[in-house]
Amino acid sequence: MKTRLISKFLWLPLALLLAGIAYFAGVLPKTDESAQSASSTSQSGPAFELTSHKGQPVSNETLAGKPYLAFFGFTNCPDICPTTLFELTDLMDELGPVSDRFNVVLVSVDPERDTQEKLAKYMTAFDNRILALRGTLVQTEAALNAFGAKARKVPTAGDNYTMDHTAGVFLIDARGNRAGVLDMHEPRNIRLEKLRNLVSKSNA
Repeated sequence: MKTRLISKFLWLPLALLLAGIAYFAGVLPKTDESAQSASSTSQSGPAFELTSHKGQPVSNETLAGKPYLAFFGFTNCPDICPTTLFELTDLMDELGPVSDRFNVVLVSVDPERDTQEKLAKYMTAFDNRILALRGTLVQTEAALNAFGAKARKVPTAGDNYTMDHTAGVFLIDARGNRAGVLDMHEPRNIRLEKLRNLVSKSNA
């Protein structure tokens, strides 16, 4: 009986040692690997390829090197989209020369109705530095996924429809990293500070 007890006590440290080796050899590399993967993804920035209302190709690569704001919307939007664009226009006007140091893009979530011509006419109501972007349905879905945004058709009377979509304005720094979200319900001074910080940190 005593021999069995001694054997159990002798095996216990060895078992703990083997368990520790297995943990550090097997678990930790997986944790480091997943962390590296997450870091790589966060630094790659949202990838997209679209066309502006001026007929120019615009992608995350063409915008690289300068911070930008990205907003999803559509021309038939009754309130949120035009309100957000008017607010952005007003903020850019107040920031003055600082606004020249970042870009602003509106990505249409309704490319079936938002033709280049329609977008060009629509954008005349807002700051002329804001670009409206559109693409194929596949390109639009890819852009939504890249930013983690959502959009879906909502049937209305007759054969018509509206679009339910993410309303926040995404802030992207000059290196393509996400730098937060501009919420139009925030106090004006906070929104202005976020834009100033986006520019200053990108140029640091």
